[in-house]
Amino acid sequence: MSPTELAATVASMAFAMLVVGLLLLIGSAIRTLSSVRGAVDDVRRTAVPLISDIHLAVRQANGDLVKVESILERTESIKGTVDSASQLAVAAFATPLIKVAAITTGLNRAARRLSGKT
Repeated sequence: MSPTELAATVASMAFAMLVVGLLLLIGSAIRTLSSVRGAVDDVRRTAVPLISDIHLAVRQANGDLVKVESILERTESIKGTVDSASQLAVAAFATPLIKVAAITTGLNRAARRLSGKT
């Protein structure tokens, strides 16, 4: 065997080993891609119902927020009415009650002086 034939044989064996290595690499890549495809399908099967549940929960939360907003508006209205009523009650009863308290105190003092219990 001449050196040229030996070099050609070594080169062809190296090339064959390279081709076999590439085929093994491609086979591994195909298995990995199949595994990834299966995982993506599993995620899709799981995610689609979850997303629809999330949409439903968001819609319900929006409806509840509308109800809470209306309750808060009514509460603010009632608070305003109660504030007005309490201010009116203070204005209506404060002065007469103060006068009655003053008169009672004055009468008590006068009664004590007249009875001699100063």
